[in-house]
Amino acid sequence: MPPTASQARREEILRLATTTGLASVDELSQRFGVTASTIRRDLARLTADGRLARTYGGAMALTAHPEASLRQRTGEAYAQKRAIARWAAAEVQPGETVLLDAGSTVGALAHELRTARDLTVATTGLTALHELADVESVHVECLGGTLRPLSQAFVGPLTEAALERMTFDRVFLSADGVTADGGINEADLRQTRLKELMARRAARVYVLAHAEKLGRAPFHAWAALPPGWTLVTHRAASEAQVSAFTGRGVRVVRVEPLEELGDPEGPDPLPHPPGD
Repeated sequence: MPPTASQARREEILRLATTTGLASVDELSQRFGVTASTIRRDLARLTADGRLARTYGGAMALTAHPEASLRQRTGEAYAQKRAIARWAAAEVQPGETVLLDAGSTVGALAHELRTARDLTVATTGLTALHELADVESVHVECLGGTLRPLSQAFVGPLTEAALERMTFDRVFLSADGVTADGGINEADLRQTRLKELMARRAARVYVLAHAEKLGRAPFHAWAALPPGWTLVTHRAASEAQVSAFTGRGVRVVRVEPLEELGDPEGPDPLPHPPGD
């Protein structure tokens, strides 16, 4: 027996709460074209069934959205990440000092920078270190600290202290999710604090995020970004996704697919985290 419209709507509400975080009654009412009273009844039913937790004005998933490991994320949105990385690498100029975050897309950028000349790269990520360790034309600074195994990233006070002794021409940040008003969304408060500090130390700030991450907020830790930052995403991002950012003064770059960038032999594999 097929689900009713109300059952299908409740399942979609549950999916949204799990993948994008908090859901408000007003937002859900507009999304589904029903009254706020109808949404409240849906939320009450899901709460009674033990599938959601009510909040003031909305609801959230009862269990936290699971954070994927870096190894799990490496193969996701493969073509988009490689295209974003290639565009970002073209922004970097000889003689610059750049800061690379951890993450699979920034790791792909580190791979693209293997051919760079007269470049200094500081990083908090093991993937970037692994990619650039044997490149003689790139001077590498490791911002060490406490290793967070899930993200293969250094975090904590030692990392922050090292960061405060340098400034950068550009910083390239990763994100579990990114929104126009909140900034970068992550699973760990140590990561979001570090990303804020990274953004403050650089003249130009880039967030590298494929289309599926735009507008997502699966966790509750946030990194606010300074005015004038650039979101680098893929052409797969919709106009609605992009306009949410441009309406807030964020520069948005939508890169072309790899085949349209003149890569007839296809992309190289994305770098794997050390140990793969």
